[in-house]
Amino acid sequence: MATEASTESSADAYDELLDKIQRISNVQNAAGVLGWDQQVMMPDEGTPARSKQLSALSAVSHDLLVDDEIGELLDELEAEELDDEQAAVVREVRRSYEREVRVPTDLVEEISELSSEALPAWKEAKAENDFSKFAPTLERLVDLKKQYAEHIDPDRDPYEVLFEDFEPCLPLDQAEEILDEVKATLVPMIEEIRESDVDLAVDSFQGTFPEEQQDELVRDALDVLGYPWERGRLDVAPHPFSTGTMFDARVTTRFDESDPLGALLSTVHEFGHATYTLGLPDEAYGTPLGQARDLSVHESQSRLWENHVGRSQAFWELFLPTFKEQFPETEDVSVQQAYEAANQVYEDNLIRVEADELTYHLHIVIRFEIERELISGDLDVADVPETWNDKYEEYLGIRPETDSEGCLQDIHWSHGSFGYFPTYSLGSVMAAQLYAAAEDDIGDLDGQIRAGDFDALHEWLTENVHRHGQRYETNELVVEATGEDFTADYFLDYVTEKYGALYDLDSA
Repeated sequence: MATEASTESSADAYDELLDKIQRISNVQNAAGVLGWDQQVMMPDEGTPARSKQLSALSAVSHDLLVDDEIGELLDELEAEELDDEQAAVVREVRRSYEREVRVPTDLVEEISELSSEALPAWKEAKAENDFSKFAPTLERLVDLKKQYAEHIDPDRDPYEVLFEDFEPCLPLDQAEEILDEVKATLVPMIEEIRESDVDLAVDSFQGTFPEEQQDELVRDALDVLGYPWERGRLDVAPHPFSTGTMFDARVTTRFDESDPLGALLSTVHEFGHATYTLGLPDEAYGTPLGQARDLSVHESQSRLWENHVGRSQAFWELFLPTFKEQFPETEDVSVQQAYEAANQVYEDNLIRVEADELTYHLHIVIRFEIERELISGDLDVADVPETWNDKYEEYLGIRPETDSEGCLQDIHWSHGSFGYFPTYSLGSVMAAQLYAAAEDDIGDLDGQIRAGDFDALHEWLTENVHRHGQRYETNELVVEATGEDFTADYFLDYVTEKYGALYDLDSA
């Protein structure tokens, strides 16, 4: 009888914990919709009210999570025998609880309100090409995030603490080791590409491509890839993003009438994020088992679809006829030319979101190094533009002439998202390992892409990544999906083979 009573008590405690974290999740998801609206549809003058609304929701979410009853339930459940899924939920809630309980509610509110106010400040500064208009806000954000990190753990590197907000399961030293491997391979490879005599068909899509037709084109691409419109939508935003839940996963893109590939690949990228969100189990909504396994894994899904699918020759065999229907002036472009245009390595691109697949990672390294110095106090906010430009010249051989194409191009710091950028490159590395494992299991993925059949790839990713939510930590999830530890080897082999063939490199 005692055992039965204990089991019943454990079940009651677990159900009570689920009720509480589902309420928190609903508050956070409501804030997510308001954040989406602010970037997509809100009138320009709406910021004062929106910043207060988001700040209030952030405080409510924080207060609900750090409630003493949550701590008591976690302590009670630690002593109980739980199945694997229950143990994962308790682990994830405890991780969040132990971080949040150390941070004062007024600081959470202040960060949220300032982040909301920072968005229009960043937009104005970018539009006017004037970093000084954003610098005071950025300085306050850096200071508040340093306070936040100190509250969580005053004895650790504050950047490491902030990195854990976005990637709590990968140690920062493991992330740095992977980034160092990527940098060590890509820097000489990019230099060799620039010295190559091979001329790719980089001008295949030159001209003017009206926004309306580009909108139709990217909607065609979403149809081909299998985006379920009944659970999503496409809109335009200054900086493309995806947000939502498994019931409502929205994507955004942006258009440049001189660059149709930019909008197309950006949309495919955000589709990758959305398809991960949509692949989470419906029945686990509001719990860690219905939430994505943090940003490195999330980014692996977007980079897999953008690079391994959207930039593949097989995809262009499939999609080029649709492209030509929208833009008949490209009638003479061949599949090989389209493939080369989609995979060219730029010599003079300053913009991260418009970067090619290789130089992209040096854009990430630059941001990673700058934000580490900002958080450590080794770099003053006022010196960011010059430091940014110096690093671009050192790593990419180009120097921004304006703040707008330099340190103001990204939205992330206006959100206070310090520690976010490394997950982009970590995701690309993970994408290569996952895609290789999927190809081993499925066989002839190129043939299926060429035929417009993405069902097997969707199913493999859902089965091996999406449906688990946060059941596994990041390294465990990679092992479960691929049978191997997380490694940069597959990414380095992939880019060496692909770009070695494109540019006839000796190192390939």
